[in-house]
Amino acid sequence: MAYDSRRKPNGSRPRGKRFIHRRKICRFCSNSNIKIDYKDPGTLRVFLSERGKIIPKRISGSCAKHQRELTSAIRKARTIALLPFVVKDG
Repeated sequence: MAYDSRRKPNGSRPRGKRFIHRRKICRFCSNSNIKIDYKDPGTLRVFLSERGKIIPKRISGSCAKHQRELTSAIRKARTIALLPFVVKDG
């Protein structure tokens, strides 16, 4: 195992800043006015990375049900050319 300069010799982590984990809430569950629709690329574009990849639910904070709906809506929108499959560099 490689040496990690942040760790102490006995293997414990440094005592500096502590990260407080805040659970993300699904924006579709909390606000029922937002609908997942493949014909609305503005809403779907929020869930794409700058390279055109679908953002995973651990990062976006969506629940499993809405993440599945998002994925299928993004795929439909890509098929009818409302969203890009990939973003070209340069």
